[in-house]
Amino acid sequence: MTVAIDRATGKRRGDRTQRPGLGRRLTEGYRKHWYAYAMIAPVVVVLGVLVLYPLAYGLYLTLTDANSLNTARTIGVNHIDATYQFIGLDNYADILWGPTAYDRFWSHFIWTIVWTALCVALHYAIGLGLALLLNQKLRGRTLYRLILVLPWAVPTFVTVFGWRFMLADSGVVNSLLGSLHLPEPQWLEDTFWQRFAAIMVNTWCGVPFMMVSLLGGLQSIDASLYEAAEMDGASAWQRFRYVTLPGLRSVSSTVVLLGIIWTFNQFAVIFLLFGNTAPDAQILVTWAYQLGFGQQPRDFAQSAAYGILLLAVLIVFTSFYRRWLARGEQQPAI
Repeated sequence: MTVAIDRATGKRRGDRTQRPGLGRRLTEGYRKHWYAYAMIAPVVVVLGVLVLYPLAYGLYLTLTDANSLNTARTIGVNHIDATYQFIGLDNYADILWGPTAYDRFWSHFIWTIVWTALCVALHYAIGLGLALLLNQKLRGRTLYRLILVLPWAVPTFVTVFGWRFMLADSGVVNSLLGSLHLPEPQWLEDTFWQRFAAIMVNTWCGVPFMMVSLLGGLQSIDASLYEAAEMDGASAWQRFRYVTLPGLRSVSSTVVLLGIIWTFNQFAVIFLLFGNTAPDAQILVTWAYQLGFGQQPRDFAQSAAYGILLLAVLIVFTSFYRRWLARGEQQPAI
């Protein structure tokens, strides 16, 4: 039997080298890449202060009975120490299975899912339609793009307040409907019309982003694919189905995921449009704000528990969504 020996080290080539310990690996890694660590250190500090610490502290609050009556506070020159206690998972049990679980959580959860699904579907459908129109050779196309992007460029609070004035009982919308002898809905008072108005305003705010993103995706599709499909006798619908939609797959998957996350946590539209006057139109994030800051006593523990549940729902959804996309990408290859 012949044994090969490395002349440089004097070791047999088949021998397994002993792996250095964790401390040595960290030391060597820092010695080699100290500059990279120095560059990312400020980012790590900022993320730790602005994200990790609030998240950890919020998670801790969910395990207590903290509210505005038993937390540490200062009144004048007197300082009152915190008296809240550790109660474990009682807050989660009360939210999910307590006697008021449906009224306080599940009804808002169902409405949040419906709100998110309808808004994202409208964002994508309308945004794709406008992107297809703007991708054509039209006269004044640049002006049309500018006008359609304006709802996204204007600050959200300005847009929502403008819609709130227009949807008031004596606003422009009801005045126009009255002049046409049509019913004048109570946009800001009736539950059904409150939800309808919220979806309408959020669609107005969200369509421009979807349109711009999909327009960029359309412009990246090779024009020769359309020419080949047209030469093969494909109709307009077939070209859209077999060329446009597959070409937009990567862009669509990204913008839909972002749209779901943003819409699921869309605080500004609901809060600025209704404030605290529409309990049945509140989604989970605005309801969590209501518990923590819109009532007395302010329930910090339950509000933080809602935030953790929102985070958990989005993490679970994102993981399943990515798996679904990966499975869809593998199927054509098979």
